[in-house]
Amino acid sequence: MKKVFLFLLIGLLNFGNYAFSSEKTIKSLKKGGKIIFIRHAIAPGNGDPDNINLKDCNTQRNLSKEGIKQSEKIGKFFKDNKIKIDKILSSEWCRCKDTAKFAFNNYKILSALNSFYDEKFAHNEDKQIHELKKYIEDWKSNKNLVLVTHYVVISAMLNRGVTSGEIVVSDKNLNIIGSIVTN
Repeated sequence: MKKVFLFLLIGLLNFGNYAFSSEKTIKSLKKGGKIIFIRHAIAPGNGDPDNINLKDCNTQRNLSKEGIKQSEKIGKFFKDNKIKIDKILSSEWCRCKDTAKFAFNNYKILSALNSFYDEKFAHNEDKQIHELKKYIEDWKSNKNLVLVTHYVVISAMLNRGVTSGEIVVSDKNLNIIGSIVTN
């Protein structure tokens, strides 16, 4: 029983490392030079159909109406807080592109942000993570870099799980500054 309690306590303490105030996170974003990881907004289900085709949204798991509203809230958060953005990059998956489109209107594709959750794409994980780390290392701006991506990519980069539409802010060394949950 003591071991279970200790395990839960350690878990809560570690979770507390990420429970920064929104104020601190917003102040950091206003200073610029941050990496902003956004998990795509709500897209019900898990994974993608076997017949997935990245050029055909009808073969993918897509944003729900709630996910579209959540994406719009993400964009409103950045606009209301006057957060300066250098670039917005998205995975090739439609749910990420749509999150970027409804939040920011303007984005570019970066394949290093693609999901490798399903077996069909799992062989790309090491290459993608290497490319993404290199991209971040080479990126220079006093504004912020927005990366709209998937749970597995954020988990691999930051060693942290995220919910749909969650915004996780890090420095260029991938030290987490804070997160903001949208709903």
